[in-house]
Amino acid sequence: MVKKMRLKKIKTHAEANLFLEKAYLPEHNRRFRRTPAQPEDYHRTAPRAAELEEVFHLETGRVIGNDWVVRHDNRYFQVKAQARQYAPAKGKVTVCEWEDGRLQIRYRSRVVVWEEIPGPVPVQTVRPREATAKKQKPPTPKADHPWRQNYRKMRPWSKPGTPPVSLIDAMSG
Repeated sequence: MVKKMRLKKIKTHAEANLFLEKAYLPEHNRRFRRTPAQPEDYHRTAPRAAELEEVFHLETGRVIGNDWVVRHDNRYFQVKAQARQYAPAKGKVTVCEWEDGRLQIRYRSRVVVWEEIPGPVPVQTVRPREATAKKQKPPTPKADHPWRQNYRKMRPWSKPGTPPVSLIDAMSG
């Protein structure tokens, strides 16, 4: 059918609908029409609007949190008490969503009353300045600092050309 439409240079929806009504469908029905084996019509009656509404929605399974909050599609729903009872925490619920945006929360096939609440505020972590700054190297002592002197010159008993004297002899005498 696409090739036939391309050969007839049909480019818009209106032209395509006209082609289907005037040319394609009469030929198709002529070729494939058959008389029924029995004259009775076994088709079901069209479903009521309520039945269609029950069928045409998305169902998503969720779990109730310890604070009776259900999260769905980055939104938070607070489940309300019903007849002095809540649906149990950690209980499984079904979130039903229709095409027009309506939502319904069901617990054991019963509708639960809920209220949308704002989500938790994300905690911003503050980095301490010490952690972000570069670690400073300890200052290098100056050239005349005692730590930079030769350790042999720092000992009072060591003079050039004299042997070291033991501390015991130095203290006793």
